[in-house]
Amino acid sequence: MLDVLFFGGLVLYFVSVVAHFLALAFRSDKIERLSWGVFYAAIALNGVYIAARGVVAGRLPLANQFEFATAFAWMIGLMAILLHIRTREPWLGALTSAAAFLILSFAALQPRTVSELMPALRSGWFAFHIGSAVLSYSGFMIAACVSLRYLMLDGREETEPERLERLDYLSYRMIAFGFLMLTVTILTGCIWAEQAWSAFWTWDPKETWALITWLIYAAYLHLRLNRKWQGRRTAIYALAGIVCVLFTFIGVNVLFAGLHSYK
Repeated sequence: MLDVLFFGGLVLYFVSVVAHFLALAFRSDKIERLSWGVFYAAIALNGVYIAARGVVAGRLPLANQFEFATAFAWMIGLMAILLHIRTREPWLGALTSAAAFLILSFAALQPRTVSELMPALRSGWFAFHIGSAVLSYSGFMIAACVSLRYLMLDGREETEPERLERLDYLSYRMIAFGFLMLTVTILTGCIWAEQAWSAFWTWDPKETWALITWLIYAAYLHLRLNRKWQGRRTAIYALAGIVCVLFTFIGVNVLFAGLHSYK
């Protein structure tokens, strides 16, 4: 039953991606409404799967790479819905549904076995640490999607400057949110590490790359707020930042062994 829910959501995400791009290609309001309906269904099924897995496991389903990726895709979808309601931008569904589909496709490649929590994960900090990481990564991903759209529109004669300003500001707000959540992730991780391993910081590969990611986005905020960076430069920066996020999420687990290898 769990596999039916999971792969059903994956298929619906894919159908949503195709429908969104068809709506943009043919400028069809009917197809666009259909694409958002399918996207909503995919997010709902994704959420039902997470809840069902949590019931089966008897714990919060965020304990490994598969579960984190599944929650990551779901949160991208939820944020996309909120932004769609607020902005009504037709491109938003195409980019965010594609991002959610790719993340969930990565999850499909991971072992899906339901297992008990490792002893190090049995802590009250578990939900705060992993949950804030999901929110952080999702915020950064949405910012990257918005920035990609900015670069697609920048330079076109028909593009209104006000629209570019809205996109630029939206990307900034999502990065600020992601940065806040990443700060919470690192701080709660330090407290949790001291309780689990008697050390606030061990320079584990995941910790190191989380810090690198934090510094990259801290530099973004500094450049924007103090050096007045805006527009194309910050959009490119946001896309570079998401590469670091994805490396921290995927690359570190594949290339390095450490205390966080179970993620």
